[in-house]
Amino acid sequence: MTIFSKIIQGEIPAYKIAENDLFIAFLDIFPLQKGHVLVVPKIEVDKVFELPDNYLSELLVFAKPIAKAMEDSFPCNRIGMVTVGLEVPHAHLHLIPINQAEDLNFSNPKLQLEKAELTAIQEAIIAKLP
Repeated sequence: MTIFSKIIQGEIPAYKIAENDLFIAFLDIFPLQKGHVLVVPKIEVDKVFELPDNYLSELLVFAKPIAKAMEDSFPCNRIGMVTVGLEVPHAHLHLIPINQAEDLNFSNPKLQLEKAELTAIQEAIIAKLP
């Protein structure tokens, strides 16, 4: 069982942004940028392109209002989208506020944010959701 499955089952706490029957979105606690969100299918599949077709098609539909809320919450040129999937063997999408392509470089140092700041980021994004 992956760490994401444990979050989905409520065994590990997370800074949840949104959830439906198929997906959950929560803050990355070691973000590249403030507002970095992970969108995770609730089925445990290693690679994004191994997801059933209905999950693939609904992934972006689920992520769209979250990305808009992130863009409205943080000064950025756009929300970058990455599917790396090497760190956790559970398909997931990274949504990251960016100003330049370098902001998506996973070799950059991760931010170290306090719980209060993560909570404030979570609340800011949720407040902008439809």
